[in-house]
Amino acid sequence: MRLGALYTYWVPLGFVLAVTIIREAVEEIRCYMRDKEVNSQIYSKLTARGTVKVKSSNIQVGDLIIVEKNQRVPADMIFLRTSEKNGSCFLRTDQLDGETDWKLRLPVSCTQRLPTASDLLQIRSYVYAEEPNIDIHNFVGTFTREDSDPPVNESLSIENTLWASTVIASGTVVGVVLYTGQELRSVMNTSNPRSKIGLFDLEVNCLTKILFTALVVVSLVMVSLQHFAGRWYLQIIRFLLLFSNIIPISLRVNLDMGKIVYSWMIRRDSKIPGTVVRSSTIPEQLGRISYLLTDKTGTLTQNEMVFKRVHLGTMAYGFDSIDEVQSHIFSIYTQSQEPPALKAPSLATKVRKTLSSRVHEAVKAIALCHNVTPVYESNGVTDQAEAEKHYEDSCRVYQAASPDEVALVQWTESVGLTLVGRDQASVQLRTPGGHILNYTILQIFPFTYESKRMGIIVRDESTGEITFYMKGADVVMAGIVQYNDWLEEECGNMAREGLRVLVVAKKSLSEEQYQDFEARYVQAKLSVHDRSLKVATVIESLEMEMELLCLTGVEDQLQVDVRPTLETLKNAGIKVWMLTGDKLETATCTAKNAHLVTRSQDIHIFRLVTNRGEAHLELNAFRRKHDCALVISGDSLEVCLKYYEYEFMELACQCPAVICCRCAPTQKAQIVRLLKERTGKLTCAVGDGGNDVSMIQEADCGVGVEGKEGKQASLAADFSITQFKHLGRLLMVHGRNSYKRSAALSQFVIHRSLCISTMQVSDIPAPCLVSFGHLIPDRRRVSMFVCFLNPHSVFILLCLSGRENGRNQLNKN
Repeated sequence: MRLGALYTYWVPLGFVLAVTIIREAVEEIRCYMRDKEVNSQIYSKLTARGTVKVKSSNIQVGDLIIVEKNQRVPADMIFLRTSEKNGSCFLRTDQLDGETDWKLRLPVSCTQRLPTASDLLQIRSYVYAEEPNIDIHNFVGTFTREDSDPPVNESLSIENTLWASTVIASGTVVGVVLYTGQELRSVMNTSNPRSKIGLFDLEVNCLTKILFTALVVVSLVMVSLQHFAGRWYLQIIRFLLLFSNIIPISLRVNLDMGKIVYSWMIRRDSKIPGTVVRSSTIPEQLGRISYLLTDKTGTLTQNEMVFKRVHLGTMAYGFDSIDEVQSHIFSIYTQSQEPPALKAPSLATKVRKTLSSRVHEAVKAIALCHNVTPVYESNGVTDQAEAEKHYEDSCRVYQAASPDEVALVQWTESVGLTLVGRDQASVQLRTPGGHILNYTILQIFPFTYESKRMGIIVRDESTGEITFYMKGADVVMAGIVQYNDWLEEECGNMAREGLRVLVVAKKSLSEEQYQDFEARYVQAKLSVHDRSLKVATVIESLEMEMELLCLTGVEDQLQVDVRPTLETLKNAGIKVWMLTGDKLETATCTAKNAHLVTRSQDIHIFRLVTNRGEAHLELNAFRRKHDCALVISGDSLEVCLKYYEYEFMELACQCPAVICCRCAPTQKAQIVRLLKERTGKLTCAVGDGGNDVSMIQEADCGVGVEGKEGKQASLAADFSITQFKHLGRLLMVHGRNSYKRSAALSQFVIHRSLCISTMQVSDIPAPCLVSFGHLIPDRRRVSMFVCFLNPHSVFILLCLSGRENGRNQLNKN
């Protein structure tokens, strides 16, 4: 029995290993180059020699780093100075926590008062900070300046921090580096990346193990037919080598070559331009996805709020009727040079003035009740000081903690009432006639997730009137405003259109009422025990019988073709879950707007639970509902997973859609992991921000959307796309075709190996080699045929045969 030269066995094996190693090496080199690019971003550092440039990878704890507007914060820092005149700055945190609201940050007081930034090097001070942890919403520390008499001690909170992966939205800031490397909040909220092995590869490995078992069994059978005569153990080895073609060694190299071609096809597809394949080992996974978990901000939406409608009960105005609103405002402010409060309507225009005054009060309330600050920048023609002095429209930019507030203020500007100035004590509005209205800010009650509303008390400088304005979610404002018969109905109508609804109300206060409130409010703020409860009680004493002015509706614009893409994926049997760090109301509106939740579908909003008993009751209430979408917050999710993990996941997997809001990055990854463990199905995670990296790396297939907010998710993902709509073609066409072709190729190679082994043992001619004009003469030709010739020709035929079917597959599904 001739076995042939030994190199005919190890050369094919070596070739297979070489191809695999080279492919993996190329991907590792690309990953290294991407990491090097991110770590080589240049920042300015304050030193005794002046300002020097430093790479982000060389930044150390204690460095004084200058971060410009729209620049990403390179490390966790304490905010020391800002160039803004109001002594604060705004921070975009959507890449860290997924929230679209901008955050207001305040510098350390004693360092902000220094004449210049270089004076920071002349003081002697230190920062005491807590140990690194994953909590991105809280911080405890102190700043001590030792060279002053007496030493200055200032407490530090989350308002004084600049976390890595956030973006400076206003001005230029200086900070001292507190944490770097693995101690960063963003890094600690990111799970360690794992090496992903496709399910198809695992199935092929399982088949290979079965074939190896069959090889051993056949060899033992052949030896047993010889009754284990002589040195039978050597005969077993000879049979193992002779039948080694049963194990498809060439299948690995052919599959690897196929994956390279699949990746090339994805990159070359003109219908999904800009798509990048960062992991070429799992293209077949794309065609076997059962659960799609997607972020909201920047993935489904453009994060650009657009004003859609204002409703006054009897009248509603949108963009198509903006001229009518302008005429009402114009009639109020231009019929007389006096302010509107000093004018008396004539009998001939009484009806008209009644409607105009209602519109005016609503627009004025929207223009005053917010935290928006107008900032003036040089436009190349007018410098910043001149623009700020004359309120130049072309140089004005609005900055706020929430993009929907900017949309509302921009709408009031479009109808004639423009916010032109604001500081911590006053607000200035400009009328259509150019008259400046001055208001003194007496109190501000900021928005919180518990109260779901914000308020402001202002004094009109021209009339002395004191007015309390408030806006908030309809669920809390319904009990605050005076009785009416249209609020609930119109809120429902606007919510069904996917709009974010805010209820705006006001209440006029006398001087005596305000003085009484201020005394009680100051006393509550000085309380040591239960301060927040006492403050809330005092504020609630004002929030009674307020006059309902209007409803506003804004929309977070969806990306192009999000709705048809989600519809296609759902029709293909893929369940879509939305995991976002944004607020519950925003997430619910976006889900409705994207048709993730259909209009006829019920929505079960999981009540906030804090203990095991409450979670048990709420799960029982949810169990009684059928075919309804689930909306749950991160806090409630944490309690449910702690006590009722199996029950919750069982109920959630039965829902047609799940929306998880206020999710931390680690919670997103935990949900993906539980889905894989409980269902055994393949998952795909899609996101665009740094807060999505853990989820993307945990999923069987991670897709990053490369947008204007950065490339963190894109660099960490297996596949990178430029728009969410490209996901449909990526999964339904390329994923499906890759899986079908690899499956057909694997079946052919395994079948061919079995045929060759059978021919060798029976010593019969090989019908498939008639074209060569001879039989299989030796092991060398068999190895050449198995590894190099036959599979590639078959693979090319498979690619060509599936090409036309793949083009129309997206429409078919």
